[in-house]
Amino acid sequence: MSAHAPHTTLTDEELLQVYRTTGQNQFLGVLLQRYTGLLLGVAMKYLKDRSLAEDAVQQVFEAVLTHMPSEPILNFKGWLYILMRNHCLQQLRSKTYTAGEEHIEALPYDAGTGTEEAYQYEHTLQQMTEAIELLSEEQRSTITLFYLQRHTYEQIIERTGYTFMQVKSYIQNGRRNLKTILSKKLGNTRL
Repeated sequence: MSAHAPHTTLTDEELLQVYRTTGQNQFLGVLLQRYTGLLLGVAMKYLKDRSLAEDAVQQVFEAVLTHMPSEPILNFKGWLYILMRNHCLQQLRSKTYTAGEEHIEALPYDAGTGTEEAYQYEHTLQQMTEAIELLSEEQRSTITLFYLQRHTYEQIIERTGYTFMQVKSYIQNGRRNLKTILSKKLGNTRL
């Protein structure tokens, strides 16, 4: 029987308390091991690829070990589930964004003749840049960090000092305001 075996009988809350008191990662490790199957299942549901799902589980484990929040977690299992879900959604968003970039790069663009598609793309990009500048500082910075620089909510929180709810609000309101501004600029109410 290993020296760590008695810790496996502790509840989630007890393990968290011991971890917070001692700062020893072994207690957090026992807690994470309990939910490896759950996390893998969530990752498979979203990512549909075992290898990607296993990588996602490892990335979430690393995030928990290095960025454990200081406030109390009342439902560790639920918190971990949401963390995994958000991580997977971020992965999918990044994949979609990358696919979008590849599609844009594949657009026919002939600098000598200036195709209509290239002109429209450049015009829309210019309008988007101008519209972002019209947002409040908070909305502009969070929109830029989230959509253009592909930062996670956690990274934005660390970088800006905003709370989770502020980041969420600035992104949602910024996106809504961008739609309104672009609708007026481009004359299209279906954005």
